[in-house]
Amino acid sequence: MKIRIGVGLGADMPPARLPAVVDRLEAAGVDSVWFSEQVYSDAVDPFVGMAHALARTSRLKAGTSVAVLPGRHPVLVAKQIASLAALAPKRVLPVFGLRPARRSEWDLFEVPAGARAGVFDESLRLLRAALSGEGEFAGEFWKLADVSLGPRLERPVDIWLGGSAPAAYRRIGQYADGWLGSFLSPAEARHAREAIESAAAAAGRSIEPDHYGMSLLLAENGPTPELTAAVRQRRPETDPAEVIASDWPALHRLLDAHLEAGLTKFVIYHQGGSSFEAFLDRFTEELLPRQN
Repeated sequence: MKIRIGVGLGADMPPARLPAVVDRLEAAGVDSVWFSEQVYSDAVDPFVGMAHALARTSRLKAGTSVAVLPGRHPVLVAKQIASLAALAPKRVLPVFGLRPARRSEWDLFEVPAGARAGVFDESLRLLRAALSGEGEFAGEFWKLADVSLGPRLERPVDIWLGGSAPAAYRRIGQYADGWLGSFLSPAEARHAREAIESAAAAAGRSIEPDHYGMSLLLAENGPTPELTAAVRQRRPETDPAEVIASDWPALHRLLDAHLEAGLTKFVIYHQGGSSFEAFLDRFTEELLPRQN
């Protein structure tokens, strides 16, 4: 199975620095660059970031890690994906989630009260219908006729999802082509992969064995108290040391354990310690040789 490792930009990458970073990733042969959904930050919108990165490069892939789907119209999202994929075939990696990571941004993606999970499920069905050229759609939240979306793609775009709850694993098994998790220990990631495989089998589907991934954070000099508190709030039963690497040897150990758990795709984020440019140099030296 193909091991691939990309770079996540997070919320701290101002637009003025983005062109140089993208060019550097392309020149170094890094597999992919990932844009987070961080509205209340200096980070660019994930779809705008993907478009910029893809336009400047010929090999680098670009993905969302993760973009929120409920609260956006699925047909308009399908149009964005189809447009990007037509301009940069095989280099568009959309990953969607249920809601923003930041609670302060939840109200920006409005859906009917109590219906977010149902809207997410139906959004995924409508997104796929629009991308595959189905002309009509009738669901609880959308009823559309004469949907005529272009450009038509020769190769379907894989739709990945995030999430780390039983309902998320069921949704991934039913509707997704892959999974990108975060803040899970290797043991939890193994359980998630197995749960997704079971959900896919129950839905009469299968997910490619190498379509399971994890976002990992390298927090040089150790995680900040704020980051530790955030991990404990999100995953009370998880030791932060099991999901955050404090140095490069620890990151390699985490990668080894996740590979043993059956994951092969990784997005690496950086915090603290050296500059981002120094991190990219070390990323190239340490991680590119681990790809196959």
